[in-house]
Amino acid sequence: MATLSDVAARAGVSVSAVSRVLSDAPSARVSEGTRQRIHEAAAELGYRPNFAARALKFARTNVVGLVVPDLTNAIFTELMRGVEDEAHRRGYMVLLARAEEMLEDEEPIPRLIGEGRVDGVLVQVGDNMRPQDLESLVTGKLPVVFVNSIPPQGVGSAVLEDERGLRLATQHLIDLGHTRIALINGLPASDTARRREAGFRETMADAGLMVREDHVTRLGYDPRSGGVAMSELAALETPPSAVVVANVNAAHGALLEARRLGMTVPEDLSIVAMHDAWTAENAWPPLTTVRMPLYELGRTAMAALFERITAGTVADVVVSDPAPQLVVRESTGAPRA
Repeated sequence: MATLSDVAARAGVSVSAVSRVLSDAPSARVSEGTRQRIHEAAAELGYRPNFAARALKFARTNVVGLVVPDLTNAIFTELMRGVEDEAHRRGYMVLLARAEEMLEDEEPIPRLIGEGRVDGVLVQVGDNMRPQDLESLVTGKLPVVFVNSIPPQGVGSAVLEDERGLRLATQHLIDLGHTRIALINGLPASDTARRREAGFRETMADAGLMVREDHVTRLGYDPRSGGVAMSELAALETPPSAVVVANVNAAHGALLEARRLGMTVPEDLSIVAMHDAWTAENAWPPLTTVRMPLYELGRTAMAALFERITAGTVADVVVSDPAPQLVVRESTGAPRA
């Protein structure tokens, strides 16, 4: 089995340089040519880092926690894949935890921290996450990075361009000729919901269109809430001709309710949703969506957490590459004449 010394000899550098480069240490200040030479030497020799030994040396578990609202949510698939790919690249494993729908006497996040099972935690804040759980994360010593949620100052986060995504969705409906556009949004306390509503309102204002307050619902991101919101909008004296849904899961509920009420999509009602989960193209009709860089969000968040663990660096990162992308399918069209 190849050793650090073997790699160093092959690359023509010191053992310490090899160690720093292959462990992605912040102190690894070497030229790009040297870095490439070290990686090539390691690959040629089949060198694999001994993560167990490294964990013992630095009193680490080489495990991070990823806390998401719901593990069955299709939106989180790409996010989790990004986290796991970046974690694997840095020699870490990922322990998944579900934050919502837990029994009242369970305390998953404090237990995760208190038992010392992880070196840090990535947290996707859910609508029902308990304040005491968030407080334990913010005030504790364990490195934490919030995922697409803006935490208190000094904690660290990686977020999407939610306003930009909602702008894209809203502008699509405006370009089709719609003027009576509604928003089905998340709960008022949701950080992402506030940012998405801001993007919606800004785009409507830029187009000189009025936002009717009864055309804005804030019931939640789940399918049931989307269905209830759609029912409320359809019952209005002046219902919308198009709806922006701030989450694709809620959009499925809205779409089902629209069909139950006898509406034809997109002839009677256009629907565009935030996030492009695999479920969107399998809906009927297939949903027009805005694809957000969830995979890149996962990788960026994990990289930020690694820097917190190894160097104590706190960063707030906005993931802007790739940019939000409109995916036009069959749920949007021009309004009836």
